[in-house]
Amino acid sequence: MSTLDARPIIAAGGEPFDAIMSAVAALAEGEEFVVLTPFEPVPLEGVLSSQGFLYEAVDLGAGDWQVTFRRPS
Repeated sequence: MSTLDARPIIAAGGEPFDAIMSAVAALAEGEEFVVLTPFEPVPLEGVLSSQGFLYEAVDLGAGDWQVTFRRPS
């Protein structure tokens, strides 16, 4: 499992999309990728689900979200 905390990147005004896509590209079949964000990343969920990924979004409270993406086996 790989994890990316995108909150500091976003707080600094950056865009974590390239880092997320790089991490996702390195996933093996059945492997999970977790991203932490300060909002539910609905556009990212759409992009990755269109590429065949399954995901589960969890509201952690205080505006933070944890989304787990999995490439099906």
